[in-house]
Order: sequence, then C-alpha cells, then structure tokens
Amino acid sequence: MRKTTKKSKDSASPGGLAGLSAGLERLTHGEETAEWHLGARLRNYFLTGLVVVGPVTITIYIAWWFINVMDAWIKPFVPTAYLPDTYLPFAVPGIGLIIAIALLTSIGALAANLLGRTLISFGELMLSGMPIVRNVYRALKQIFESVVSATGPGQAFQKVGLIEFPSKGLWSIVFVTGDTTGEVGLVKPGGEDDLVTVFMPTGLVPPTGFVCFVPRRSVTILDMNIEDAAKVIISAGMVTPESQSKLRELAEQVRRDEPKPPNPDQTS
Repeated sequence: MRKTTKKSKDSASPGGLAGLSAGLERLTHGEETAEWHLGARLRNYFLTGLVVVGPVTITIYIAWWFINVMDAWIKPFVPTAYLPDTYLPFAVPGIGLIIAIALLTSIGALAANLLGRTLISFGELMLSGMPIVRNVYRALKQIFESVVSATGPGQAFQKVGLIEFPSKGLWSIVFVTGDTTGEVGLVKPGGEDDLVTVFMPTGLVPPTGFVCFVPRRSVTILDMNIEDAAKVIISAGMVTPESQSKLRELAEQVRRDEPKPPNPDQTS
C-alpha cells in the first residue's frame, strides 16, 4: 500500500505533470509538422499541375477555336463533293484551314509571276477609284505589309528597351525596330540628329500599340530577348524571367521531395 501511494504522489507532483505536458507538446508538435509538410507537398503538386496543364489546355482551346472559325468561313464556299464530311459519318475538323493555306499559297505563287502582278494591279486600280473603299484598302495593305516585314527574316524587332512614357519617371517596354528613315528621319523633329523607331505595345493586347520616333539617347536598351518581353507585356507584368526560374526551381523541388521507391536489395 505504501508503494502504491508513493507512485501516485510522484505522478501528481509538479515534476510528473511537467513531464506529461512536455510529452503531449512533443506529440502535438510532431503531428503539426507532419501535417504542414503534407500540406506543403500537396500545394507544390497542385501548382506544378497547374503550370503543366494550364498552358496546354489554353493552347488547345485557342487552336480548336481558330480551326472551327476557319471551317465556318471556308466550308460553305467549297462544293459538297470535295468535302470529306460527305463521305464520312463524322465531321473532319481543319479542312477549312487546310484549304485556306493552300489557297493563300496559290495566290502568292500567282502574284509572283507577270500575270498575277497584272491582275493585282488591275484590282488595285479598280479599288483606287472608289472614294471610301480605297482609303480602307490602303490602310489595311500598309498594316499587313508592316506586320509581314516585321516578322520576316532579318526584319524583326531588333532589341528591347525602355522609354519614359506616359510621363517622366514612368517607364514602358518598347521594341526597337530600327533607325528612323523616310520623311520623319529627314525632318528631324525637335532638332535631334539621331532618331530610332520603337513600337510600344499596350498591356494584355500586344497587337495594338504606339509607333514612336524618339532620340536614341532616350531609349534604355535592356538585356532581354523579345520572347521574355512579350511575356511581361501579355501577362501585365505578372510573368517575368525571374518568375520563370522560380517555377523551374519549384518543379525541381517537387521532384526531389517525391518519395523514392524502396530498393529491393535493401528490403531483402
């Protein structure tokens, strides 16, 4: 009876309660740490899956939408006898896009010879006689020629730079297209001797923007390629080269944290 009473007294003493509390704290802390590691690992898995699946899904959706639009435009003008849908129990997507590419290639080949140039000149002469249509045609032709020449070999955007726009102290990304030539280069507005032509796209809508003729000294050239600059502009600054490197590090960390399969030699 004395031994039992002594043990009960020891467990009720302050030292015994402290040991019991310390044990419970260690147990609780260990459970929280395991849950935290599990949550962090699941979050990393989710972010990695989002990075992998998101761009692929959006790209496939845009491509599918573009193919359907081309089919809706081109297929009504194609005779039914030449459509595969007539002979198959299902619709074949992309036929309109293939026909459009073949048609544009044929027109380009036709325009390269003398007969094609004559027909095009005759068509432009007819359009130039229409008061409103000729202005629209000339503007569209200049836009298409500028886009094609800018994306052609040796004529693309040369460098990425910064200019102070829309006010002093605010900087915007621009694409340097080259030295300013033509009448603007001859006039030299503002008394500047050296002007460069830059294109400043608007955020989230990169095909639109401003063409500016600025002094060369007002352009700060960046050590950034065209692709990275386009990502920054399209994402409104959310995607930067630094964020891309962080995503790669995140993917590598997830791969490192994955549990390795047990080695059969060690288990045996």
